[in-house]
Amino acid sequence: MDTIASLFSFITTPVSWIIVQFHTMYGALFGPDTGWAWGLSIVSLVVLIRICLIPLFVKQIKSTRGMQALQPEMKKIQERYKNDKQRQSEEMMKLYKETGTNPLSSCLPILAQSPFFFALYHVLSKISSGDEIGVLNQNLVDSAREAHIFGAPIAAKFMDSTEKVAALQASLTDVRIVTAVMIVLMSASQFYTQRQLMTKNVDLTVKTPFMQQQKMLMYIFPVMFAVMGINFPVGVLVYWLTTNVWTMGQQMYVIHGNPTPGSKAQAQLLERMQKSIVKHGKVRSRRERNVIKQIAAKGRERNEAERKFVKGLGMARLTVQPDGTVVKGEPEVVETEGGATADSGPKRQQPKRLTKAQRQAGAEPVAAKTSLQKEEPQQADKPKTAGKPASGSARQAKSGQRKGQQRPKHPSKK
Repeated sequence: MDTIASLFSFITTPVSWIIVQFHTMYGALFGPDTGWAWGLSIVSLVVLIRICLIPLFVKQIKSTRGMQALQPEMKKIQERYKNDKQRQSEEMMKLYKETGTNPLSSCLPILAQSPFFFALYHVLSKISSGDEIGVLNQNLVDSAREAHIFGAPIAAKFMDSTEKVAALQASLTDVRIVTAVMIVLMSASQFYTQRQLMTKNVDLTVKTPFMQQQKMLMYIFPVMFAVMGINFPVGVLVYWLTTNVWTMGQQMYVIHGNPTPGSKAQAQLLERMQKSIVKHGKVRSRRERNVIKQIAAKGRERNEAERKFVKGLGMARLTVQPDGTVVKGEPEVVETEGGATADSGPKRQQPKRLTKAQRQAGAEPVAAKTSLQKEEPQQADKPKTAGKPASGSARQAKSGQRKGQQRPKHPSKK
């Protein structure tokens, strides 16, 4: 750990200075030696770091949108090289390079805050041993050692011995209960955050290596933090639990307001927008206008949720416009016997049903014509005779032989 701490020693002093500044503010409210003052100082450190990382978070979202835009090309590559996984991976990497996208961009916030995490870990380790570090003098170190969060010192660990915990004026049972609860909450929040991303904000119609990586991280990260958490001081657990809760809330906000196209979250957003627009007959916010503008620009390339959204507005007789607004359509005019009336929507016109007298009148000429056509050949072919027809003709008719002049038989057959 000393080697890792030395690598991040350049940021140890800034981290300790930030903690001291927040401790001065909270100490005036709750007392300088209380767990609230030191615990809230760590929480405020997390909030400050995450605010500074918002530009990276925005970049992460843009990169994710870029990955989603490549889904059709990825699907073509999968179908073309479905029997050659190595060639498929090579073509995927080539596509990422040409478009400038990075499938690992989702890890940027975690990598960016890693130096602060290790610096805080080193600061709390020095507090536990009673050593000065950064701008923390001996008086501040002693004050931090005496601070307890729910009965557990902020420098205590789950794996500490009874003697070490007793030196911090606490019991081993309290320390292990508090650290165990924090480890469970930390792992659960990490798992829920990743699962929320995979189930609601990913286009599941196309499976890519990026999705497989995210699915692996969903199970690996919680287990990894649970195993490592038993060696984290209480203050570090407070730090990591706070940053997980921040990430979860930030992701919920993005998924609710700006989901990935083709995802389940987008279908839910468009359903809410459709109800609001149909109810008020217009687009009420700038965010809705931007969403509709993007859908209108796609044309035939809309996904299923977007087509359903446009169709739903059309059934309410609202038309999507390229500028992101909707226009109420004019009712169609349908000619009826009583005059021109406005119909409520486009309907297929059914033919008028004829009365019984009209059907009979229209059927009689056809029947007469048919009977004449059948009788004429009989009158032409069958001559009128006064007597009985010949027995030979009757036999020919029964046997199905051809009427008319027959070919004479061969003399040898007479």
